[in-house]
Order: sequence, then C-alpha cells, then structure tokens
Amino acid sequence: MNRVRMERGVSSEPRGGRVWPARWRPGSAGSRVTAWALVLAAVLTAGIGPAVTEAAAQSPMTGAPLAEAPPLISRVLDNGLEVIVLEDPSVPLVTVEMAVRTGSFTEPPELNGLSHLYEHMFFKPAPRAPGRETYIHLLDQLGIVSNGRTLEEVVEYYFTTTSPNFPLAMRWLRDGILYPEFDPVELSREIEVVVGELDRHESSPFDAFLKEVNNRLFYRYPSRKNPAGNRETVRSATPEIMRMIQSRYYVPNNSALIVAGDVVAEEVFDLVEELLGDWQPRARDPFEEFPLVEHPPLERSEAAILTTNVQNVTVQIAWQGPSIGVDDEATYAADVFMFILRQPNSRFQRALVDSGLTLGVSFGYYTQRNVGPIYLTFQTTPDRARAALRAVYEEISHFNDPDYFTDEELESAKALLEADDLFSREEVSDYVHTIAFWWSTTGLDYFRGYLRNLRATSREDISRYISTYIQGQPHVALALLSPQSLAVSGLTEADLIGEVQQ
Repeated sequence: MNRVRMERGVSSEPRGGRVWPARWRPGSAGSRVTAWALVLAAVLTAGIGPAVTEAAAQSPMTGAPLAEAPPLISRVLDNGLEVIVLEDPSVPLVTVEMAVRTGSFTEPPELNGLSHLYEHMFFKPAPRAPGRETYIHLLDQLGIVSNGRTLEEVVEYYFTTTSPNFPLAMRWLRDGILYPEFDPVELSREIEVVVGELDRHESSPFDAFLKEVNNRLFYRYPSRKNPAGNRETVRSATPEIMRMIQSRYYVPNNSALIVAGDVVAEEVFDLVEELLGDWQPRARDPFEEFPLVEHPPLERSEAAILTTNVQNVTVQIAWQGPSIGVDDEATYAADVFMFILRQPNSRFQRALVDSGLTLGVSFGYYTQRNVGPIYLTFQTTPDRARAALRAVYEEISHFNDPDYFTDEELESAKALLEADDLFSREEVSDYVHTIAFWWSTTGLDYFRGYLRNLRATSREDISRYISTYIQGQPHVALALLSPQSLAVSGLTEADLIGEVQQ
C-alpha cells in the first residue's frame, strides 16, 4: 500500500537502533518508555549478546582489523552546511536526513520541550513553499517514509524513499527548513500531540524511576537531560518562541545534511547546492552566544527507593562519566570495558547472573558532549535484593584488579566492537541516524577515527577510566519495587549506596 508514513515525535529508532550500540543511546525525544525498554532489554539479554567464543577466550585474537571507518564523502557549503554522503547502490533506496545540533542540552527550564515541539512543526511547511500543493499531492502516492526524533544533543528529520524519488524527498526537506509554518491553529494541535506523548510516557511505572535518576545525577540542570520536555513549557509555546528557536539554532552552520543509499555523491552535492546553497549566509555559532551549562559534579552519593506496582526489583546505579572534547580517551575505554563486562563468560556476568543473584545486569556509557552518564542496571527478586547489591559493589571494588579481565578478553572486546559497527551498517536507512548522532555529539573527525582509537585502548586506559569515573566516585542509586517487595527485601537506602559511600 503506497502512503506517506508519518511517525513523528518520540518514536524510537534509537540508536542509533541497536539494543546496546557501541555507545549506549536511549530512546528518541527523551522517551522514558523507550529508554526504559532499552535498559530493560539490555538487562534481560545481557548474557545472550555477541559472546566471546571459547577459542577466542583461550588465545589472543590476531589478524587484520575487521572494520575501517565508513567511506563518508563530505563537503561544506559556503553557508556552513555540512553535506555527508554514504554511497550504497546495493538496494535502490535512499535516506535523506537533516541533523541540527540542538536538543535538550540547549534548553533551560523555560524552553524545555520546545526542540521536541519544533520537530513536530517541521513537517508542516508553509503553504507559500514553491509548488508545495503539487508535490504534496504526489507524496500520498509515493510511499515516502518520514520521521523525526529529538535527543539530548541532536534533532533529526529523515525521509526514506526509492532512488527516483530522491529529488522529491530533498524538496520536502528543503521546505521544512526554509518555510517553517507556525500557524497558531496548527501549533495548538501539535502542542496537544506532544502533551499526549508526555502523558503516555508518564503512565509507565518506570518513567518516574528513570527521570528521578537523571534529575539527581544532573541535579542543577535537569532540563538539559530531558528531551521530551515538560507539559507546562510545551503548553506555553507561541509562534514567536518557535521562531526564536529557528533563528538561534536552525542555521546552516549548525546543521548537517546526510544522504545514504543509492546515490552518487557529486549529484547529491549539486542538488543540495541548488536547493540549500542560498538558505542563508553563515551565521554566528549559537554556542558562542548561548554556551552549554557545566553540570557540577556530585558532592556525595545518594539513594532513593520508589514503590509502585511492579513484580521484580529494579536497581540503577549512575555516575557522571566523560564528556566528548574533554576526555575523549576515556570514552574509548568506556566502550571497551562495557563490552568486556557484557560477555556471558566475564567475571562480572558469572558473579551476578550465573550465580542467580540477578535476572540480568547491564553496564554502559552513553556518549555525550555535555557529560555522558554511566549506568549499571539490574533486576532481581525481593529476597535476593540486598545480596545482589552487595555482590554488585563487590564487583565494582575489583574492577581495577590486574586479573579482573584477561588480555584475551580485552582484545576480544575490541573485535566485537568492530563487528558491532559492521552489523550496524547493514541498513543504511538506520545508519544515517548513527552518523547524525556522532556528527552532532562528537564531530566527524572523532567518528572517522573511532575504530583506530578503539584498537589503541590499553589496560591502563581502562584503569584510568574506572578510577576517574567509577571507583570511589559519588553516584546515584535508585530502586524500584512494590511495597510488598520492599517489606520482603528489607532494602534500605544505605544498602543502595553500598560500600563506596561518600
């Protein structure tokens, strides 16, 4: 059936779409439901992901690297718009994506949620867009899939279609950029759509749990880590406020256009120059005028117990991790260490899952320019909750032991990360989201050098990452369980903080 499929809002791809990508990325538009689904999926499947084979565990991995950086072709227009092309003629499809370096990390409380609302309005270009009525009629017949998502550090708009329809998709994207419509009637409708999404997310028993973790971890500026936004701010949006956001962040030198699929790079560059070359002159960098906040470090560890009607006990322990541009080396170490811990035969999994103390456990770092969090999440039963917590903190205390992981496990983790990257390239319609995320959060140079730097990660790098961000560092620990489970478990906030109490 041919139709235009609109899936705007907080729909998940993430990933930047794998359950546990090389760097954890929760659900789009701050979807607490989606983020929780990824956390829970990772916990429950922690023991069945890509595993180190018995042979690999016994002998070092040798041979040529599995993967190299994807063959991206990029060019910057005179107005500052970066155009990135990934040619893949294997299937006659093309995905066009506009990435804008904004999101909740640009939002003080009075703007929180407006990047998300703007994402909804993007798909309603003004009737004055040249020839709009003619091609809008065609869109209903061509089956172009369109969507958008809002994350902490990027907002993305994308269209997937067959190769012959690439110019039409580009024109639709152009109109959303150049001719945004903030008609009060349409705006009021989309406000209700966004508020409805917020209501649905908050109906999840895990929404308050995850939100409370982040609110405590980023206690001074929690709105900067909440892409979905808050109901009151969204309801107060006006056309004037939306135009202010447009003028501040929707400028060519704060944006990237990514095209992947059955295209030729030079033809893409020519079409983009024709449609967006005169978007507007290069503007001042918005982050010079509106710099990011600096999230203060936690002064001490803290814990909380939330009760609701759930079956098992869920615990999340969170630390403030490294920031891109501040400690890039630690981000590579974070990825490698995560992959060591996630293997079913790792000491971490054997102690916490094979022992029966937890139903599943995950450990991951979420890449961010403005302080990336580190999350350790597990589920257990009420009668084992306190023993599981003691075992978790016991494992953390040994992370830096020389024999906590072997050299073979270290090399295997690197190889598995490379394989994970290769798997993620199988569908370029998804991989464009990965490119957009890295472009905005880390920059293309980091992205292109990722695998090379990953291979160079040493045991000493991992040790520094653990010492700097995890062992002995203040953290937030929350538990979610039913009142009946709380009574059975005897769990206390002191249990949650563990032996490394600050």
